[in-house]
Amino acid sequence: MAYDFDLFVIGGGSGGVRCARMSAAHGARVGVAESRHWGGTCVNLGCVPKKMMVQASEYGAHAVDGRGFGWSAEPGTHDWAKLIAAKDHEITRLNGIYVKLLQGAGVTLFEGRARFEDAHTLILEPGPLDPHFEPRRITAERIVIATGSTPIVQPHIEGQELGINSDQAFHLAERPQRVTIVGGGYIGVEFAGIFAGLGSEVQMIYRQTLPLRGFDEDMRTALAEAIGERGIIAHPSTLLHRIRRHEGALRVSLTDGREWDTDLVFFAVGRMPNVAGLGLETTDVRTTEEGRILVDGGSETDEPGIFAIGDVTNRMNLTPVAIAEGHILADRLFAGTTREWSFDTTPKAVFFSPPLASVGLTEHEAAERGPADIYLTRFTPMRHTLSGRKRQHVMKLVVDQASRKVVGVHMLGEDAPEMMQGMAIAVTAGLTKEDFDRTIGIHPTSAEEFVTLRVRTRIASALAPI
Repeated sequence: MAYDFDLFVIGGGSGGVRCARMSAAHGARVGVAESRHWGGTCVNLGCVPKKMMVQASEYGAHAVDGRGFGWSAEPGTHDWAKLIAAKDHEITRLNGIYVKLLQGAGVTLFEGRARFEDAHTLILEPGPLDPHFEPRRITAERIVIATGSTPIVQPHIEGQELGINSDQAFHLAERPQRVTIVGGGYIGVEFAGIFAGLGSEVQMIYRQTLPLRGFDEDMRTALAEAIGERGIIAHPSTLLHRIRRHEGALRVSLTDGREWDTDLVFFAVGRMPNVAGLGLETTDVRTTEEGRILVDGGSETDEPGIFAIGDVTNRMNLTPVAIAEGHILADRLFAGTTREWSFDTTPKAVFFSPPLASVGLTEHEAAERGPADIYLTRFTPMRHTLSGRKRQHVMKLVVDQASRKVVGVHMLGEDAPEMMQGMAIAVTAGLTKEDFDRTIGIHPTSAEEFVTLRVRTRIASALAPI
């Protein structure tokens, strides 16, 4: 059978665009359908605009901190509308870059919604990006699903329709003075810092005893302290019970009976794979109950010729991972080569103020594999010895005793994400504690602490509780 395309990608986000571009570069006939916005969640409703907003939230504190250095600057009032307009202008520019990259690679673009008719046939229909898109049917030898994920709103909560999710937060007409955030993961922590830094009164509700489940326990504890230092009121180990309108505001009720009034309830309780309307039932593609598309080690589904990459597989939901998966798949399908990435040592960052970043194993994960030496330091960075701000850096190395390899690096503190990229190279390369010890530091920096940690704090073992 003669197909219209050798490869067709559903989704114009980071992973889908990389897969399409690289496949076209290898000589394949490639098409891409995007129904909402080029660049996907990261560019439009995630990493990029969120970090711009984090940066915006920090300038008021910089003005205050400057007093300790002799400056008489005072924080002014923040113009939310101006920030949103500037953010939207930059996002529009990035949308255009993604389109140009695809067109320059010879990829055919469709601004419509795609659904399966069968394993090799897609129906393209109008979507939000182009409501006037002319429907059509196309065929492809191979199809890649790269539709990402979508926010979850807390289920089974009375009045849940009165809250918003992270997608909506990027387009609020004005900044609410009182914000209640439900969730203690990446999104909840980051937006708590954004709103607090811009002047809102922020309260957080999360069911765990500490925020950021899955991160190293020392970092979680340090972050909980930093949340309090930022003036955010946290309600750990609690659940939201109800939201209702009350005297021009929203009244939030917890399951333990506590209540307060707020102007905005922001649900940040996770994301789910975006598979609605894809027509997967017309294929042999299997999904889990929550919608995650099941794939093998080569990103192929149970339907031969249909692949899935990125957040829709719910494996490691980070933009660089989706990009790597797309690149690997394109090389394998059309170049006959394989490209290696070290997914086990993927670094990650949470852009709070101060930010948290890590790579490799947590103390608990390392201890489950064998005894590990723990090196931990906490100190006030030089900047804040003069600013007077009660902010500390917490830095940690996790070292496998048997091999002496540094298997985990964790940090809470300013510039932690910038430092962690270099630490990720070291952990990926399998460097030992002795390699760190013989490296000369840059003085005076916080980063030099990673190569001057000499005294072991403790030994972590699966036989002893951490």
